[in-house]
Amino acid sequence: MGQPITASGLSEIISAHEHFVLLSHTRPDGDAIGSEVALKSVLEEMGKSVRALNEDPVPDNLLFLDGTEGVERPSGAFETEVVIALDTANRERLGEGCLAALSGEPIWVNIDHHISNENYGDHLHIDPAAAATGEILYGLIQELNWPLPDTARDALYVALSTDTGSFQYSNTTIRTHQMAADLVGRGLDVAALTAKLYHDYPYRRVELLRALLETMQISEDGRIAWWTLSRATKDRVGMQAGDSEGLIDILRAIQGVVVCGFVEEMNDGKVRLSLRSKSSAVSVCDICAQFGGGGHALAAGARMRGPLQDAEARFLQAAQTALSPVNK
Repeated sequence: MGQPITASGLSEIISAHEHFVLLSHTRPDGDAIGSEVALKSVLEEMGKSVRALNEDPVPDNLLFLDGTEGVERPSGAFETEVVIALDTANRERLGEGCLAALSGEPIWVNIDHHISNENYGDHLHIDPAAAATGEILYGLIQELNWPLPDTARDALYVALSTDTGSFQYSNTTIRTHQMAADLVGRGLDVAALTAKLYHDYPYRRVELLRALLETMQISEDGRIAWWTLSRATKDRVGMQAGDSEGLIDILRAIQGVVVCGFVEEMNDGKVRLSLRSKSSAVSVCDICAQFGGGGHALAAGARMRGPLQDAEARFLQAAQTALSPVNK
C-alpha cells in the first residue's frame, strides 16, 4: 500500500527524474484522457521526457482535443523512472498491455479522486472531494507554480466538464467553478470546446440511443430505470469507444428515478455495469462493490460475469436491496 504524498513531495519526485510514463484506465473518458494530455503537456514544458499510454484508443469524441495524438497504445517493453497512474481506482484497470510494457523498477505515483481507490503504488495523492482528477492536477499546477500550456488548459477543462456532467452533478463545487473561470481567463474558448465536446456526435450515436431506448425498463415503484446493450446491437450500429458517453443521463433525468443502470455485454462475455444515483442515501459505489467494482457514491461501475440477462437480474436485485430502507 502506498503512502500519501504532498504537492511538495510530488514536486521533488518530478525534479529528481527525467523519464515519465502516464497511464489511465481502460475505456478512457474525458477525465482520463484530459488528465493524461494535460500532465504530459505540463511535464514536457518543464523539459521532461514523457509517454502517455492507454490500453484502449482515444475515443472518437475526444480526438478533436489537441494533444490526444500523443496518447499511445502499449507496444513492446521499455524502462522508465516514474509511472504516474491517473484517474484509476485499481491497478488492473490500467490494462494488461500497459502493465506488461513497463520494465525495470519505476517509482509509482497514484493520482485519483475515486473514493474506492485501492491505494496501489508507492505514493498516493488522492482527493475524493475533487470533482475530477483534472481538478486535482490543476490544484497541483497552481500550488507548485508549474507552467500551464494551452494544450493543458483545454485538456483540464474537458476533464472537469465531462466528470461533472457539464457542471450539473453534485460534485460541482465553488472550487470547480473557480478553476473553470481561471481557465477561461487564460484564453479558453468555452463555446468552441463545448461545441466539439457535446454537439458534434456521429449519427451512429443516435442509432445507439434509439436501440437503448427500445430496451429501457422501469421498476414497478418507478425508482429504478435501466437499459441493456447486447454485443449484437453494438455490431449492428457500429458502436465505437465513447459513443455511449453521457447517455445514461437520459435515464437519470426521469422523474422519480433514484438509481439508473447501463448494462452492457462485452466482447469477452463479461457484462459492464454503469450506475448513477440521484440520492445521497443510496451509494451506487456500494452496489458496484458487490461485483468487484467501485467509483463514487453517485456514479460507479463494475464488470460482472455474464450472461447479459443474469447480470441484469443481479443488478436489479442489488439495487432493490439498496433502495429498500430509503423512503419513497
